[in-house]
Amino acid sequence: MSSSGDGTTASAYRLHGSTVDPGCEGVGYRGPTACAAAGITYRQLDYWARTGLVEPSVRPAYGSGTQRLYSFRDVVVLKIVKRFLDTGVALQNIRAAVQHLRDRGFQDLDRMTLMCDGATVHECTSPDEVVSLLQCGQGVFGIAVGVVWRDVEAALSQLHGERVDTGETLIGNNPTDELARRRRDRAV
Repeated sequence: MSSSGDGTTASAYRLHGSTVDPGCEGVGYRGPTACAAAGITYRQLDYWARTGLVEPSVRPAYGSGTQRLYSFRDVVVLKIVKRFLDTGVALQNIRAAVQHLRDRGFQDLDRMTLMCDGATVHECTSPDEVVSLLQCGQGVFGIAVGVVWRDVEAALSQLHGERVDTGETLIGNNPTDELARRRRDRAV
């Protein structure tokens, strides 16, 4: 873990003496890793990629035998989709929310709360907006994207990533993974 200077901590991969941030664009995650971090099944991941709900932004599959590669932000969106599904939001509304996130970009996601009344997903970027939405009787539940962000970051720090440029495996910091520990020790 490394400190970001504002009191929060950021997890990172150890790679040949250097540290790689799992949220950087140079790191990708294969399907099984993305599934583990987002708490979904591979069947869900495959379906969402094929239907365009959440497509891998690093590397799509190009036929049989190729591996999709998901970015950190893709995995955050996968976990958000999972949370929406768990609360019973219709897939049509989830698609609209995911499209809104794509159109908006991923700036300040850690400060965003997505509120849903069952029919519409609302973006709130301040506590006042959340309170206002609740006072209008529209908000039923909310997803604090910053919490999801930190959950995914913690999960991915325990799993393996891949350098996009070289394809080199980045070994997560899972103390129960004996093979990963041996690889990490040998790399240092």
